[in-house]
Amino acid sequence: MISTTPPGLQIRPRHLDFDLPNPLPRHWHGGDAFKTHLFDAMSVLFPDGERFFIDSVRLFREQISDATLNEQIRGFIGQEGHHSREHLEYSQRLRDLGYDVDYLERGIKRRLAFVQKHLPAAVQLAATTSVEHLTAIMADAVLSNPQWTAGADPAMAKLWRWHALEETEHKAVAFDVFQQVSGSKWLLRRAMLQSTFFFTFDTTKGLIHMLKRDGLLWNWRVWRDGLVWLWGKDGIFRKLVGAYADFYKTGFHPWQHNNLHLVEQYRGEFDAATTKAVAA
Repeated sequence: MISTTPPGLQIRPRHLDFDLPNPLPRHWHGGDAFKTHLFDAMSVLFPDGERFFIDSVRLFREQISDATLNEQIRGFIGQEGHHSREHLEYSQRLRDLGYDVDYLERGIKRRLAFVQKHLPAAVQLAATTSVEHLTAIMADAVLSNPQWTAGADPAMAKLWRWHALEETEHKAVAFDVFQQVSGSKWLLRRAMLQSTFFFTFDTTKGLIHMLKRDGLLWNWRVWRDGLVWLWGKDGIFRKLVGAYADFYKTGFHPWQHNNLHLVEQYRGEFDAATTKAVAA
């Protein structure tokens, strides 16, 4: 199996200092608690999740003979490692606001530790491959639809654009590794069902916790407006259903969702910042 990432697309980490707001505005997404805490709850998952992704790909690194794919694995590890570090800082900002991030992380840590200790390496890689599809379709939405971050604090919107760009760049790396070392479509489909359940569970748990700490858990308007934003006629999650379902099709590959134009559109913003940071 060779790399199927478009030729010429380099996958490399951008070491940027995002200088997150300190203190973080409690409702940094346009004053909207639901929107803010949906993003916050997803962010809490990333530090442990992305370390797991790195570990699961490393388990098979020596089995990959294609030089291009090996180079992309190196870039994948670098990008995910930097994402983890930035979201750790983000989590600290949330702790400073009084949210119990340790409580939210506890179940994730236990689950991932169990998976790494008891389940086969191919299952771990299948889990990574499935979650990478979830992040890829959401990344595409962030980059292609300004509605996702409209009204957000500029620094926070920039953080999410950067993360979305790099998730798009490396969206096929874990998939290509899995195709070489296993290729079991049944295993991928099962992993996607499980990943979808736990992603939904953990994100909802975080959202509920943060709304409760804000005293807004039982505010029906917050839930009404938030669910319309997610699942209404123009809801941001509703638009992802088709792209999500493609994963279950025989012969699916991540770059069938060809959004290379978005990579080219946004790379300038962050590559220029990287160059300035190195020069400084």
